[in-house]
Amino acid sequence: MLCDNQIFAAPMAGITDRPFRRIVREFSPNAPMVTEMISCHSLVGAHKNCLRNFDNYADEGAIGAQIFGADVNLMAEAARILQDAGAKWIDINMGCPVPKVATRANAGAHLMRDHKHAGKIMSAVVNAVQIPVSIKTRLGWDDAHTDWRDLINVAADCGVQFAALHGRTRAQLYLGVAVHPDVSACPIPVIANGDIKSADDLNELQDLGYAGAMIGRGLMGKPWILNQIIDGRDPENVGDVVLRHLEYAIEYYGEKTAVPMFRKHAAWYSAGMPNSSEFRIRVNQIADADLLKVAIREFWGMI
Repeated sequence: MLCDNQIFAAPMAGITDRPFRRIVREFSPNAPMVTEMISCHSLVGAHKNCLRNFDNYADEGAIGAQIFGADVNLMAEAARILQDAGAKWIDINMGCPVPKVATRANAGAHLMRDHKHAGKIMSAVVNAVQIPVSIKTRLGWDDAHTDWRDLINVAADCGVQFAALHGRTRAQLYLGVAVHPDVSACPIPVIANGDIKSADDLNELQDLGYAGAMIGRGLMGKPWILNQIIDGRDPENVGDVVLRHLEYAIEYYGEKTAVPMFRKHAAWYSAGMPNSSEFRIRVNQIADADLLKVAIREFWGMI
């Protein structure tokens, strides 16, 4: 069985921000977590409209900061900035499938199509910092190009210390069932990612050579799931968790931004519960933090 420091919280754009990581950390003090992806252009340019460019990770425990981009020099500089901000390791995104990243920016999953350029980026980042470097990638661009093993070999040659492998191709996006190939012959440790949501999903991973597991969408509405996989326990009062998460979001973003941003989290927390559809409709019409708190308390029977 994997232990708590082998089960990672995956980077998810628009989800694993600092407030979300804070609530996850309350349940999983030892779990490695990865930030949502950060643009090297935005970070190096210190774009003020992106709060995560200014996060300090010193108090976040085992936290890796994920960067994406195609410019070798900017990726190296971004890694140095994040190291100085307290990140414990740097993760290079080589798997994001969305068009604005993978095709228009030639970053993310596009680097699976150009191993030479990917190698230049990895070498530059490794040489720029004194902390470990990892990559997160996919099986390949499509079913005709499942060359993940070649990319991991390149990563090892560049000094990358471990890789996370999402069990889908770029063409699949997040559709279909994730496939986890045997990685026992890989030269660096590999972390499995994709459709892992319970202890049962972990059973075969170690036999296939995986050094750990990375949970992504399973965290949505269940920030306690990393710990739950280890000890099988749910929080006693989910409503309290939701309210704390909302407070963290307001503290970080301010009420005007936090309330509409939090609606998706409220919906995920309520999924599968009685009257959740009505709750989501109600929440989506709320723009005031106090009214949102009332709705949460009423839904979870705290009033």
